[in-house]
This record gives sequence, structure tokens and C-alpha cells, in this order.
Amino acid sequence: MRRSSTRKTASSKATTKELERIDQLFHSYANRSSNLIDPEGIEALCSDVEVDHTDVRILMLAWKMKAEKQGYFTLEEWRRGLKALHGDTVNKLKKALPELEKEVRRPTNFVDFYSYAFRYCLTEEKQKSIDIESICELLDLVLGSQFRAQVDSFVEYLKIQNDYKVINMDQWMGFFRFCNEISFPDMHNYDPELAWPLILDNFVEWSRAKYS
Repeated sequence: MRRSSTRKTASSKATTKELERIDQLFHSYANRSSNLIDPEGIEALCSDVEVDHTDVRILMLAWKMKAEKQGYFTLEEWRRGLKALHGDTVNKLKKALPELEKEVRRPTNFVDFYSYAFRYCLTEEKQKSIDIESICELLDLVLGSQFRAQVDSFVEYLKIQNDYKVINMDQWMGFFRFCNEISFPDMHNYDPELAWPLILDNFVEWSRAKYS
């Protein structure tokens, strides 16, 4: 009995040490007056882990932390993410990023990450939609490596059409479903009678005219 309680004590001491290092790391990037890691702190973090601040893995890190405000990490969010990744040093965090990417790419996680990416970009209170230019950048970042042809084509359509100035969550999730379910570029199995957002009906019509 004594041995197992000694083991428990050693393990809880190690956990406490890990948390202390995670907190120290947070304070090395945090703005002292706001006690938040702000955009400047995130840039410094990116530089240390040798990842560009526009890299999708930084968005994945925010997803892992369940960060609520774009460009800012609270201590609680930081602890949540780094504890899960066992990233109590810059080096460990750097090594954890490829594994994090694999985790996010699993289909069950990716749907959650994809919807999170949209919510994370809602920077104003009660904001429910995102402007076309930002959506084009976000699609490229989040879906570009998986569905390059569909993303390029949809982005081209979004930039030339005049009916939509913004995209909402339903349209955003609809495009992800489109990428997963619809044969591209022929789109022979696209049925506008099914519950697709109207913007996708218009996109398919435009694509068919373009490719025919």
C-alpha cells in the first residue's frame, strides 16, 4: 500500500511541476497589464516554435485550448491546451504540433475544428457572419490541403459573384458537406432539391456553365 501511495505522491508532484512550467511559459508571453497572451505574444510564441503566425497549426492550437477570442489566450485556455499536449517547454510544444495536426485531421475532430475556425473569426459581439475576403482566406487555410480543387473553384466563384457580401455558419458547414459528398468537378450527384444552402446551388450552376 505504501509503495502505491508513494507512486501517487511522485506522480502528483510531477503534475504540479508540469503545471508550474506551463504557467511560467504563459507569463513569458503574456502582456503584464492584461495578463493575456495578445497578438504580440502569439507572434513571439510562433517565432520560438518556428511556425508562421498564419500557419493552420496555430489555429489548431487555439482549438485545443478552446480559445474564445481571436488573437488572445487566457491562462485557463493556455493550461487546458498545453496540459493536454504535455507542452510545458517550448521544445515540447514544438514537438507536439505534428501530433496535434494528426489529431485534428481525424474525421470526428475535423468537423469540430472546421466549425470552430468559423466561430473563432467572429470577432464582434453578436456577429453571425464573416466577410467574403476573410472567408476565402479561411477556406484556403483550413480546407486547402484536403480539397484544393473545390476550394480554388469556390473561392473564384465567391470573388466574382455579387449576391453575397458575407457567409454564415450554415453556408460554411454546407460547403464542407459539399466537399465530402459531391463528386468534383462533374458534380453529377448534386441535387438542388436536397437541403443545400442557396449559395451552393448558385455555385454549382456557375461551375457547370464554366466546365461545360
